[in-house]
Amino acid sequence: MCKVLVSDSIAREGIAILSRNADVVIDDKITTDALLRNIPDYDALVVRSRTRVSAPVIDAATRLRVIGRAGVGLDNIDTDAAARRGITVVNSPVSAMVSVAEHTIGMMLSLARCIPQADASLRQGAWEKNKFMGVELSGKTLGIVGLGRIGSMVAVRAAAFGMHVIAVDPYVTRERALEFGATLIDSLEDLLAQSDFISIHTPLIATTRGLIGENEIAKMKPNARIIFCARGGVVDEQALLSALENRKIAGAALDVFQNEPPGDHPLLKHPNVVVTPHLGAMTHEAQTRAAVDVAEQVVKILNA
Repeated sequence: MCKVLVSDSIAREGIAILSRNADVVIDDKITTDALLRNIPDYDALVVRSRTRVSAPVIDAATRLRVIGRAGVGLDNIDTDAAARRGITVVNSPVSAMVSVAEHTIGMMLSLARCIPQADASLRQGAWEKNKFMGVELSGKTLGIVGLGRIGSMVAVRAAAFGMHVIAVDPYVTRERALEFGATLIDSLEDLLAQSDFISIHTPLIATTRGLIGENEIAKMKPNARIIFCARGGVVDEQALLSALENRKIAGAALDVFQNEPPGDHPLLKHPNVVVTPHLGAMTHEAQTRAAVDVAEQVVKILNA
């Protein structure tokens, strides 16, 4: 039988599919050195976000035919090195759409109503109603940067709150945007100037790295709030911190960071920032869908 190494924790439903078709070894704490030593024995490698599948790992994988990423992004896999070796890389781009969209709405509500700060205050014995004055979503303008699978789901849900939704996306037509309750805007600058809340849903590629930087933040309203549940690196964290410290914007909710974990990052200490540790896809439903989807793709390639 083919041998499959699962080097990150994935849902048991995916393991079951793999186990019916291959000899599966699970080592979700494997080190880089151990991975380099052991990868020559395997026909397939299944990962999530912890394992870094670098060029040296791929070069050492003399039997490897397929790498499966049980999730959306491929940031932790050197896809160019895999392509040079003829190794197929598969992922599950639609598994977490609903979960990420719902988390985005949750982050927006938490930011608007100071929910984490009020929770922490009350747990410490305080009763500070006036300190945590919030704002309503109804009647506010939400600007969505990237109206793809997740951005469009956020648009639909935001419209249900009575928000006016505008969006920028070079790959979406005005007619398509209207189907999601969004009005397409010609430029990012116009969207930033008009929005009370800004939610970013772009992949991290060369053209989007640092997309929201000092110049872009300067165009925002002083009461603007940023929600960021996409990929770390799209937002310039230093520019964001500076804007918050100088009260150029009202707040930010961040699920992703340029470096993860972010360590002792000053954004984590700012009183107008809500943070979560990259939880967008962390639901039972999303993780099960991702594991099953990738396991089925891996098995199909191994059986071809």
